[in-house]
Amino acid sequence: MSNFDQFHFDFYQSNYTIEDQDEGCNSYGSDKNLCESRRSWTENQPAGGAFVPSDTLLSPQSYTGQILQPASSPNTPSQLGYVDGFDEEPPLLEELGINFEHIWQKTLTVLNPMKPADGSIMNETDLTGPMVFCLALGATLLMAGKVHFGYVYGLSVIGCLAMHALLNLMSVSGVSHGCVASVLGYCLLPMVILSSSAVVFSLQGIPGTVLALFIIGWCSLSAAKIFTSALAMEGQQLLIAYPCALLYGLFALLTVF
Repeated sequence: MSNFDQFHFDFYQSNYTIEDQDEGCNSYGSDKNLCESRRSWTENQPAGGAFVPSDTLLSPQSYTGQILQPASSPNTPSQLGYVDGFDEEPPLLEELGINFEHIWQKTLTVLNPMKPADGSIMNETDLTGPMVFCLALGATLLMAGKVHFGYVYGLSVIGCLAMHALLNLMSVSGVSHGCVASVLGYCLLPMVILSSSAVVFSLQGIPGTVLALFIIGWCSLSAAKIFTSALAMEGQQLLIAYPCALLYGLFALLTVF
């Protein structure tokens, strides 16, 4: 321990003093202001062996927390009212508007024309089922050797626009483009059954014509039932079924021929 003290003393021992610094300033004609500022700085400094409290070395914004536990700041997001909402965010399918329960209910309503439709569910702009049924119709036609994807989507767009204009003239509340496209697309499901049967046997005959007429009536009655329940158009089901039958008749012509 004594050797360490001796080393510490020898290391910091020097013959240079403040008086030598002042004499250097006077002898070499240095700037007076520079010498005075240097003298005031050295006078304010503690002695070489003096103890400086650790509190004076800490800044006002020093860390006051514990190890592995950060200190809280008033500007943290939790105190600003922001909450990490990963747990509170809705599922991705709900954000995209995909509800499998409603899709299943709409599909069952189309498959059973005698079942009453729920107007609150049918008035949604759900395009998941219609897109799937349009792709299925085009795929089954392709399996039968008919590449009619463009005709399917073209007739769908033209039919949706025409039915939208007609329903807005007939109903009081009016209807949106999405609702019309959703209902007409879901009612395209029986036409997929017709196109699937065209893969197995030819529809160019009396049995095929009867089956096509039955499918057209099925699609048009289902669409008319849904429109009347969603738009509160009681007593006008046959008036709505007629233009729907014309539209689905075009899809039947693509399937049969």
